[in-house]
Amino acid sequence: MSITKERKTEVIQQYQRTEADTGSPEVQVAVLSHRIAQLTEHFKLHNKDHASRRGLLMLVSKRRRLLKYLEASDSSRYADVIKKVGLRK
Repeated sequence: MSITKERKTEVIQQYQRTEADTGSPEVQVAVLSHRIAQLTEHFKLHNKDHASRRGLLMLVSKRRRLLKYLEASDSSRYADVIKKVGLRK
């Protein structure tokens, strides 16, 4: 249920700030958002998969903490990543 290496590379290239950037909060939020979307689709078919649901909740919490950090440190980057990823904050 994880993201493929090729898709992760595409997401990183789309959201990176510099050429070698793979760990900035923007990239991390984008990768987590993609994984969250995949798991959400998975639960439409497998609604009793509670172990994966726990993993989904952990991913959502991690993304929320990263967004909270980004909002506190640089609100313009926060607004950009919210708009790019398509979150509704």
